[in-house]
Amino acid sequence: MVMTLPRFYPIFDSVDWLERALPLGVRLVQLRIKERDPEALRLDIRVALEMARAHGAILVINDHWQLAIEEGADWLHLGQEDLDSADLAAIRRAGLRLGLSTHDHAELDRALSLDPAYVALGPVYPTILKKMKWHQQGLERVSEWKRLVGDIPLCAIGGMRVEHAQGAFEAGADIVSVVTDITLNRDPEARISEWLRACA
Repeated sequence: MVMTLPRFYPIFDSVDWLERALPLGVRLVQLRIKERDPEALRLDIRVALEMARAHGAILVINDHWQLAIEEGADWLHLGQEDLDSADLAAIRRAGLRLGLSTHDHAELDRALSLDPAYVALGPVYPTILKKMKWHQQGLERVSEWKRLVGDIPLCAIGGMRVEHAQGAFEAGADIVSVVTDITLNRDPEARISEWLRACA
């Protein structure tokens, strides 16, 4: 069954950001922590799940599938490299809904074979977040991906700004994912509110 997901999907690297974003009305959020002591990471995930549930929000755990299972998370996001080492059978048995990153047709074919809860395409615009071999995909690729994924929610990510949101939705994206447009903003709370309006 395909879920209708909130259209605004920020990604944060700490629980502190969730404390700021969830009270503003964010209802779909990813916790993406890369370098962290395992026990501290476990505590972060536990606290983040409690906070998300208290606000009626969906929390997606990035990458750390074992901890997501052990801490009772409902959602997991994996990149293509993460897929190589993840125990997909264990993830399925735990009932986790899976979001997957894609950048080219081969990755999309792989993702679609795994019955994802959503598919992400990026970077739609140039991004400063991480070095990638893919340059900007553009809105035409968003439209192509939406034709290929059908009813599966499509998430546009990479270089997204408030002023890009409408174009991404018109091209076929169901969800827009945001990182630095919020975290590097002088007034992140105000920017989150702008995003919520743009995605309403």
